[in-house]
Amino acid sequence: MSSYSDREPPKTSLRYFKYTLVYILLIPFINWSFTWAPMVELPGLVGWAFNPVTVVTGLVLVVRDFAQREIGHEVLIAMFLALFLTYVTSGAELALASGAAFLISELIDYAMFTFTKYKLSTRVLLSSAIAAPIDTTAFLYGASFIRDAQFTVPNVVMSVGGKMVGAVVIWWIIKQRIER
Repeated sequence: MSSYSDREPPKTSLRYFKYTLVYILLIPFINWSFTWAPMVELPGLVGWAFNPVTVVTGLVLVVRDFAQREIGHEVLIAMFLALFLTYVTSGAELALASGAAFLISELIDYAMFTFTKYKLSTRVLLSSAIAAPIDTTAFLYGASFIRDAQFTVPNVVMSVGGKMVGAVVIWWIIKQRIER
């Protein structure tokens, strides 16, 4: 008789969808944070206040890439589920702002990955470099209708910076796997 460790675990195991679940929960959490997180002013930089959560928005891109590896294009279903949770927890305006930003990002990713012949690692960086400023601007503009002072240069800079850090992490992981 074989033990559980000798056979393949069932396909319904949550371990096959761990990044997808994190992705679905991370989106509404980050979106919700824009309704309450305090603005932080950097010492010595008058008027340079930002929402600290903008720094971790790049984490969504990293988690999305791993979720996409788990479930393929069904990641769009996960995104819509996350947007529904945003709607429930934070309202229609924020869900619309987030949905518009994700749509922009996904379209740029799609174009970059479909129509270019660059190496995968290069496509990851270029896609993020093009999408991050555009989708960040769209989201923060929409978020500013819910809460004042969200669409600011510091918030845009910190969010784009966070997204680019996430892109560099994915780029590095892909590059390491290719070199092995």
